[in-house]
Amino acid sequence: MAQYLNVKQEYKDILLFYRMGDFYEMFLHDAEIAAEALGIALTHRGQIDGERVAMCGVPVHAADSYLAKLIKQGHKVAICEQSETPEAFKRRGGKGPLPRNVVRVVTPGTIQEDGLLDAYQNNFLAAVGRVADALAVAWADMSTGSFHVQSCRTAELESVLARLGPAEFIYPDDLHEKVSVLSLAEQSSRQPAALFDHNRARSLLLDYYGLATLDGLGRFSPQMLSAAGGLLRYLQKTQLEQMPYLTLLCAVMPQDFMVIDTATRKSLELTQTLSGERKGSLLYAIDETATAGGARLLHRRLSAPLTDKDQIEERLELANWFVRHSVLMDDISSLLREIPDIERALARLAAARGGPRDLASLSQGLAAARRLSLRLGTNLNNTADQQITQLCATAQNAAFLAEKITPALADELPASVKDGHFIARGYDSQLDDLRQMRDESRRLIAGLQARYCDDTQIASLKIKHNNVLGYHIDVRSLHGDKLMQNPLFIHRQTTAQSVRFTTTELSDMERQLSSAAERALALEIDLFSRLVDDVLAQKQLISQTAEAVADIDVALSTACLCVCRNYCCPQLGNDRQFAITAGRHPVVEKALAAGQPFIANDCHLTDGANLWLLTGPNMAGKSTYLRQNAQMAILAQAGVFVPASAAKIGIVDKIFSRVGASDDLARGQSTFMVEMVETAAILNQSTDRSLVILDEIGRGTATWDGLAIAWACLEYLHDEIGCRALFATHYHELTGLEEQLERLATHAMQVKEWKGDIVFLHQVAKGAVDRSYGVHVARLAGLPVQVTKRAGQLVKQFDNGHLQQAATLSSLPLFDRHLAAEQSTDDSEKNSRLTEMIDALEPDSMTPKQALSFLYDLKGCADEGKK
Repeated sequence: MAQYLNVKQEYKDILLFYRMGDFYEMFLHDAEIAAEALGIALTHRGQIDGERVAMCGVPVHAADSYLAKLIKQGHKVAICEQSETPEAFKRRGGKGPLPRNVVRVVTPGTIQEDGLLDAYQNNFLAAVGRVADALAVAWADMSTGSFHVQSCRTAELESVLARLGPAEFIYPDDLHEKVSVLSLAEQSSRQPAALFDHNRARSLLLDYYGLATLDGLGRFSPQMLSAAGGLLRYLQKTQLEQMPYLTLLCAVMPQDFMVIDTATRKSLELTQTLSGERKGSLLYAIDETATAGGARLLHRRLSAPLTDKDQIEERLELANWFVRHSVLMDDISSLLREIPDIERALARLAAARGGPRDLASLSQGLAAARRLSLRLGTNLNNTADQQITQLCATAQNAAFLAEKITPALADELPASVKDGHFIARGYDSQLDDLRQMRDESRRLIAGLQARYCDDTQIASLKIKHNNVLGYHIDVRSLHGDKLMQNPLFIHRQTTAQSVRFTTTELSDMERQLSSAAERALALEIDLFSRLVDDVLAQKQLISQTAEAVADIDVALSTACLCVCRNYCCPQLGNDRQFAITAGRHPVVEKALAAGQPFIANDCHLTDGANLWLLTGPNMAGKSTYLRQNAQMAILAQAGVFVPASAAKIGIVDKIFSRVGASDDLARGQSTFMVEMVETAAILNQSTDRSLVILDEIGRGTATWDGLAIAWACLEYLHDEIGCRALFATHYHELTGLEEQLERLATHAMQVKEWKGDIVFLHQVAKGAVDRSYGVHVARLAGLPVQVTKRAGQLVKQFDNGHLQQAATLSSLPLFDRHLAAEQSTDDSEKNSRLTEMIDALEPDSMTPKQALSFLYDLKGCADEGKK
């Protein structure tokens, strides 16, 4: 406990996994936290100052699953391992517990184990750096090795972090009060400002990469160096002596990507639904990738659409190559599925956390990448297919390593190098000799046991092994005295059930066996290290191979959307057009039952009519229509085909979507306040090259206030910003603005009335509707008949002008039922005969025929009243 408490002093706010044999133990307050978080038993062991010591533990072999639970709940875990073997400790005369040291601190942004990671998403650690008032964000994925940095303004910080979706991010403690988003984000932590010193960051980067200058990497501003240096220093703190492999730091320009703020990402459900699930998101709907690396690349592209037309068209052209060679698609897809996660296997090996299985995955992946390249190569034209030709060459550049690794590995591989038996027989003659010596010693011990059984006439005599005694002779207690009297046998231990002995011969054999086994394992580990060194010497080539495979995978996935799901290749321009022909919502379309068509709609925002006012009832499809057009702009600039028969899109610099809102209780904001905050952000940040999607602005407040706000927003979009916009509303009064705003065009969701009910046609047409059909929708939702009937009466009264004529609230039909009754006198007279008939009714005395006749009389009376 003294040793544990000494280690714990350095990691006060972090759970400590303290290695004891085959378990990681936790004590005191750590044990109480972990037991509750993991749902495991809390026990006690000994006392400190008269207080019982709380204790819990998890098996080492199952630690990953427990770590995953703790990390997901926001905990950090320090792994404390035995730093010396018992044998070495004894040889140097050590006393007390084995030495232990923390070898690693596991945090949400620094995990590398497959069991803790999402294979389809990057696991970014982000750092915010600052110099004066200038900010920058650096981000790295330890599991793949990527490392980037970009400058940003304070107002842009939230959207940058939303784009990255980091698993964890850190920031200097002197920034906490100045940037409120940091204190509200999950898995964030303040670090000492000294960690982000940009002057020390340059030398830190030079040391890490072994460079004399950073000029070859690009130009980095002081705030960029602050962010990147802070991230590296944090990795040093958590990874201690074993730093991960990161690719050369790459500077990213903010203008390279379409701006998508947090509210818009949430509204459009780009990579996850409102409930946080991948299924049901836009990414899930379009993802046809076959590899983990391809899935992560598609996720990054969808999260950060480009604004450079040439780069987007490169991505689209690569996908078009597969469309033109669609006969290859099945073969290429099958080959891609044979490729394991090369990036993450390489990262684990580089961080000295990899095992034989990672080495095998890498070898298998490189060999499969070469087969993929050769299959594609049979259809290449070196002049016309330059991009795919280059990718094929890159994909097989590191394949020679597979030829070196594959012969070295056995067919069955353990998870850890410490388990041994992973080098194939015949690969190394010295190892084969040591294994033979080890196996021969085991056969000699088996023969020795048989001889001792014969000599002593004790058939149950066994030669066993444990970690305390090593090899020893074990007999039941009743035979103990017999061996005690035999000078050949040396007594070692007596237990309740057995007596244990050794002999000089057995001790000699044990030394030979132990020596051969230890030397064999040491040689295996050495051979493994040499293979890993060969891999790390080519890590840049391997990373390039992984990137090429991912590029091919995403291009093939995009082509599948065209060939199998009728998506089209968008045409990008540097103008402000937005012309979608027969567009569809990708998520809704995928969710529809087989054979059920999606009703496609056009959206043509032209220079003469780039602001559309969309009216129509709830449930008619307005929100679906709004979202599908916003999503198509994002897909197009991500370099992905879109669900339409044709699409021409001028590059969008920023996209804003405000569709629906709810209370933000954490910030103390009502639904209407959230709506106004999001609308303010849109109106303040949009440019004439933006795409704005607004739905039901002003509906969260009083009718006239809401109408006025929506009206003013429309005018501001038209007069001040001039961007492409879709504006959906229930305020039908706004349709009159078409005559005043020259670029405003009214469109409506089409509805068909049939026998008192409505049928949603899900079609958009030019023009406007003057009704919202809210009562009809309420009836479909299952409101009581009395409620919908009364609501229908009130709607008629409002339509007849009673609402406008009312002088005070007390005279409104909504608040005065007697007034409503007086206004419906005619209806009462028509219903009086019906009432008299029902009052005279005696159901118990009627025959079935009389009851049927009475129903006909009631029907006739009702029909008469309608006339």
